[in-house]
Amino acid sequence: MTSLNLTVPLAVDFNDAADYFIFIANLLIATSAVLVAGSVVLGILCKKTLRGQNRFIFMLNTSISDTLSGLGGYYIGLFDVQEGFPSRNGTYYILPSLLGVNILTIFFSQVDRFLAVVYPYAYNRFITRTVVIEVCFFAWFYTYLMLTIQNLVTVQVAAQIRSYSTLTFQAIIILKVLLNVKLYLIAKYQIARDPPGPERDSKKESLRLIIVVVVCFLALWTPRFYCIIVFQMIRSRYMFDNNASDPLSMMLRFTATCTPGLYIWGSPALREAVLKTVWGRVCPPLRKR
Repeated sequence: MTSLNLTVPLAVDFNDAADYFIFIANLLIATSAVLVAGSVVLGILCKKTLRGQNRFIFMLNTSISDTLSGLGGYYIGLFDVQEGFPSRNGTYYILPSLLGVNILTIFFSQVDRFLAVVYPYAYNRFITRTVVIEVCFFAWFYTYLMLTIQNLVTVQVAAQIRSYSTLTFQAIIILKVLLNVKLYLIAKYQIARDPPGPERDSKKESLRLIIVVVVCFLALWTPRFYCIIVFQMIRSRYMFDNNASDPLSMMLRFTATCTPGLYIWGSPALREAVLKTVWGRVCPPLRKR
């Protein structure tokens, strides 16, 4: 794995129209992630009512990760960078590992919504805001602890750790799908029997949102993940010129825009906070909407 050079060439040489398309597409992906995810971060931080709800803490955690992914996208998407083995101008997997933070956080948020709806009394007693913050911190700690160990040990040991991490994430994906099915059934049948009111509407909104987020996240993320596994099984190299020219890598980085965008779409309270508190300061007419 090579170290980060001070002079890194651009990802494309602009010899044909495809080079311009690749460069502009990656620029738009990075910029949209910073603007959308950054707006969610500011919207939640600026509204005390949102910070006090557990589900918004999970949204805040993934949106912080997505904002950093967007900022990192200016490097990975615009310059000649190849993360992997062998690496070229790589970041020692620091930027790609932000995706691992999101995978764990979204999984924990699924468990949170399941417990909140199925076991409301135990949930209100034990799952406090402090517990949720600690869980979010664990997602960062575990991801970067494993990455630190992987970067300090030999290549052989690092490969073993990477295999272990891959198996772990495969198990998490299976659990994500199963939980999504369970949450869908809960939203369809159990909540429908609850009496009308703000509490039922809140439960329905939170369940619908996490279901849609997980479906879109997996749809954008899993193609590259399983494609790499297949190439490893057939002992072939999955290799584009760099990460910028890899369409599956672009899909991966687009999750940093898609996930916070779905948060805004699915939560009226968050949408109001983003429009009035964040963008209302930039464009005053939005405050009146």
